[in-house]
Amino acid sequence: MDLDVFVSAHRAEWDRLDALLRRRRLTGTEADELVVLYQRAATHLSLIQSSAPDPQLTSWLSQRVARARSAVTGARRASWQDVTRFLLEGFPAAVYRTRYWWVPTAILSTAVAALLGWWIGTHPEVQAAIAAPSELRELTRPGGEYEAYYSSHPAASFAAQVWTNNARAAAMCLVLGVFLGLPVLWVLFENMLNLGVGIGLMSSAGRLDTFLGLVLPHGLLELTAVFVAAGTGLRLGWTLIDPGPRSRRTALAEEGRAAVGMAIGLALVLFVSGAIEGFVTPSGLPTWARIGIGVVVELSFLVYVFVLGGRAARAGETGDVEAVERSATVPTAA
Repeated sequence: MDLDVFVSAHRAEWDRLDALLRRRRLTGTEADELVVLYQRAATHLSLIQSSAPDPQLTSWLSQRVARARSAVTGARRASWQDVTRFLLEGFPAAVYRTRYWWVPTAILSTAVAALLGWWIGTHPEVQAAIAAPSELRELTRPGGEYEAYYSSHPAASFAAQVWTNNARAAAMCLVLGVFLGLPVLWVLFENMLNLGVGIGLMSSAGRLDTFLGLVLPHGLLELTAVFVAAGTGLRLGWTLIDPGPRSRRTALAEEGRAAVGMAIGLALVLFVSGAIEGFVTPSGLPTWARIGIGVVVELSFLVYVFVLGGRAARAGETGDVEAVERSATVPTAA
């Protein structure tokens, strides 16, 4: 595209748009003209960005398009209706849409943790490489460090600390996915390694049931949130490789905005998990009751995703912002 010719052909429309934006009041005819000129300018901006990017022209025209969008759509403030829509449609739909990424991630990761646990639990030389025998006994004995960990701090502060750490790990998976997903695999492996070490050491001491009784109440929901974050991060990385029928810029913007929304939603999920870890796991409830609470909460989350999220996704919800808030784009050939 010859940029000079393109600018000459459309400069009059841009100047007219700029003139209308400077007016405090518009007639009905002028308002209609503003809408038409805004739509044209948004298309022109997309063409310039994709075919002949010029920083100065792009910046100038972007400002006009942004002002025109604000004038056309009006100022918009977040409301409780937006929060409700996000919780009942946007977030569960985004999680549902990424199920083909996070469900396999969950299955493979769980298998890796189980395999590591078996390897550590059945090989004394591996255990000796992890820590000295006296330290291992201190970790696994009744009332040892594995058990004392869950009651080492007041429940409220412990829940807050757990929530902060887990939310950070989930956010890292979502953000680092843009680097082709490689850092996500490392974060995921570290989590599975820690779980595998606990399984292996406690099983070698004949106390695997105790360990699972401590981990499962909160761990089911917590690990699901980590798997969702990891799967979403991996999908975000894959978008850079294969954006599909969309331009790479558009695909990354759409998936990135959905990932930001998922980070907020997963923070709420991990808050619930942290509360269970802080108040239920170290409680005096019998093991079956604590695990039962964890199973009920996990099943509730899966119903939330696959029923509410599936329904919203089939209705066209993607977890992205509403259409009026997105940048204008031009069609891309498949």
